[in-house]
Amino acid sequence: MISRRTLIGGVAAAAAAGAGAGLLARTAGAAPAGATAAGLPLHVVNRTGRYANSAVWIYIVGNVGGQQVRVTPQGDIKPVALGDNRPDGFTDYAMPLAANGTTTLRIPRMSGRIYASLGSKLKFKAVRDGNGQPALAYPAGWVSGDPNYPIVHDCAEFTYDGAGMHCNTTSVDMFSVPMSIRLTGARDQTAGALKAGARSRIFAEIGRTPGFGKLVVGDKRVIAPSHGLDAGLFDRNYLAPYIDRSWNAYTSKDLKVTTNRGTFTGRVSGGQFNFRGPAQFSIAKPSTRDVLFCHGTLQAPNDGLRGPVAAVLGAALNRATLADHAAQPTTNAGTFYKGQLANHYARVLHAEAADGKAYGFAFDDVANFASYIEDGAPREMTLTLTAF
Repeated sequence: MISRRTLIGGVAAAAAAGAGAGLLARTAGAAPAGATAAGLPLHVVNRTGRYANSAVWIYIVGNVGGQQVRVTPQGDIKPVALGDNRPDGFTDYAMPLAANGTTTLRIPRMSGRIYASLGSKLKFKAVRDGNGQPALAYPAGWVSGDPNYPIVHDCAEFTYDGAGMHCNTTSVDMFSVPMSIRLTGARDQTAGALKAGARSRIFAEIGRTPGFGKLVVGDKRVIAPSHGLDAGLFDRNYLAPYIDRSWNAYTSKDLKVTTNRGTFTGRVSGGQFNFRGPAQFSIAKPSTRDVLFCHGTLQAPNDGLRGPVAAVLGAALNRATLADHAAQPTTNAGTFYKGQLANHYARVLHAEAADGKAYGFAFDDVANFASYIEDGAPREMTLTLTAF
């Protein structure tokens, strides 16, 4: 199984443009942009109960062979072009839903995101990236100055390649539109389904959790604490006492981290977590931001060695299991998110997931607790926008 961290790169804020620039880490094949492919059938079902089909738009955008592209209603791959910007300064890549019932689109071989906007169309802007190539400024619903901030929207992520379809729902950046994915092929799988009435409970529970209340933006979305920290809505030292406690716990005893490459033994000395085993390396004490973004000192390269260990540490710190469990990763969800200092945004999302799985932070795939599915022989995919 490939993880979301391999599948999809994060969305980095483009400060000058005040928007997000999508960076898709894994690319599918090398199909020429502009080619028509049969594609995988994607059925879109609107069960929001709040928005009519005429008020919902779908966007499929992403990457093929390093080139940023978008998909047309016919399933064609088209390269992003600066000339796509209209007089208002934004593209219109929106695909409307059928007047009634299910809408069927097609997903070509590519990596990307399926965005759904409700009530208004999204404002994607074609820009030049750092290499001067056409790129797309993605919505950044956690940035108050982003043109898409007032619009209710959300997305699912995917890579469709020669190995099949790999996809997930995600709340790594924010939670807004409840949605689920059904993938049928060699198996019949579902990811992302929430319990009945979950959306309102998620907003309410996060809103009343100490330190997390400012992350709730009216009835539009809940911003992940990582982005909330950068926006001044979340305490940048929130997890510091728990991080200190965890690091101190292993100054006098060993931590065992088991990965596919074997078991790594770690001990803290001089503020560094020093690991030995299949490889030797050190991980410096992370900040709250490092933990929430699963980056910085916890950056996890796809090397099969340091990367998996950093991911396990990051997951354990978000779940508040590191200090008291010397064998990682922990797999008993009943031990997660105990105590005051934990990623309670992720806790609430998992509590309201029908199967207990969610993507509340980038390392949520550790021990398979993420809303991620894949199929090597997919026949069709259904994205359902579920009840508000």
